[in-house]
Amino acid sequence: MNKLSIWLLLLGFIVALAACATPVGPTDTPSSTPTQAAFTPTPVVKTPLPSTPMPTPPATASDDEIIAYEMRAAFDFFWEQANTDPASPGYGLIRDRYPGSEGIASIAAVGFGLTALIVGVERGYITRDQGYERALGTLQTLEQIALIEGFYYHFLDINTGRRAWQSEVSSIDTAILLMGVLAVGQYFGDEVQTLANAIYERVDWPWFLDPDRQMFYMAFTPEQGFSGHWDFYAEQLMLYVLAAGSPTHPVGETPYYTFIRHVGRYGKGDPFIHSWFGSLFTYQFSHAWIDFRGLVDRQGVDWHQNSVAASRAHYDFAVAMDAKYTTIGPTAWGLTACDGPNGYEGRYGAPPSGYDNRSHFIDDTVPPAGAIGSIIFTPEESLQAMRYYYSLERLKGRYGFYDAFNLSRDWYATDVIGIDKGISLLMLANYQDGLIHRVMMAHPVIQTGLARLGIAPAR
Repeated sequence: MNKLSIWLLLLGFIVALAACATPVGPTDTPSSTPTQAAFTPTPVVKTPLPSTPMPTPPATASDDEIIAYEMRAAFDFFWEQANTDPASPGYGLIRDRYPGSEGIASIAAVGFGLTALIVGVERGYITRDQGYERALGTLQTLEQIALIEGFYYHFLDINTGRRAWQSEVSSIDTAILLMGVLAVGQYFGDEVQTLANAIYERVDWPWFLDPDRQMFYMAFTPEQGFSGHWDFYAEQLMLYVLAAGSPTHPVGETPYYTFIRHVGRYGKGDPFIHSWFGSLFTYQFSHAWIDFRGLVDRQGVDWHQNSVAASRAHYDFAVAMDAKYTTIGPTAWGLTACDGPNGYEGRYGAPPSGYDNRSHFIDDTVPPAGAIGSIIFTPEESLQAMRYYYSLERLKGRYGFYDAFNLSRDWYATDVIGIDKGISLLMLANYQDGLIHRVMMAHPVIQTGLARLGIAPAR
């Protein structure tokens, strides 16, 4: 009997008992220049939400209740694990993880957390005034803390806003931060919008570009200079759109069309352009803000369908591995960077990977954010996984699903990580009603960036 059959049998038993007792430079600009206005929310049907503090959820629940549970808990992470001292130079900065790494914020968590404010207002977790106040204060902090040519250090002291751990200035983490900055600017308007535009427009994108290879560097440190290149497909699509859309320091389409687009497939599934480690988050992050559905670039690439194929490959791989592993299977799939029994592991992934399918790493650890982050690509399979995760009491905590688990090692993570809570929250909101997509696709920076890259509706 496979794990799915066992789980269904167990679920039936639980239900029975109940009856008794988460080249450089601009190309041509669009013929019409879009205007920027604050996002006007549309009424949505809200699913029932648990109160705060949340009670222990029931053993069984509907899909809507499970989604509401993870969304509210993920939002609470960003709301509660931020610096809320208005007199602090680190106001609004958000912890990289909880309860680990106390005092350390990450700019990626701040980018997700800013965007989470939109979800919080629209789902009724906080008022619009509360969201506006937090967004404005956070942007005021971002305007003041140390940066280089408009780019931010990856990790910061949450109280001072200063560089932590001798960390690098990160191009991709700055991009994630800026997506959140632009999102709240578009949504709240007024002073938030003005400050968001100023933060974005001071970024000197050509400074982070290798002029010889025409590729963005990954990192910079004052001690060692630039390092790494975005030379293979990964989560960096947003980087090209942001750089191309800049009205002050734009970068043209060349870096976007220069990175390696290696095509692979799993089994008999559709071929797709894959990332080096095959980590599922690489097919998700840019899509949390940018809705690529129905768009193709000048080479005919449809990035939305690419992520559909990648997510399907992860699911098919898990099904094929069901008999080999204790955790991995049709109800626990989506291998991506996360905590594991031996610490954080960035190589978790599934084939295709590298050039020979040997670059990914597997030890039977599964993070809930993997399948949840693909819910707009594989809704049925993602919901199936969420039902199973919800049945595991040791996987649930104050901020929803813990980061990962490994049944063969009888191991459950004790931390939640900001970027994993973030991709879960944003993708669930997009699955419900396209909330973040509607906000961001109306932003002139995104419209201009996509147009300059030649990413347009398919004909």
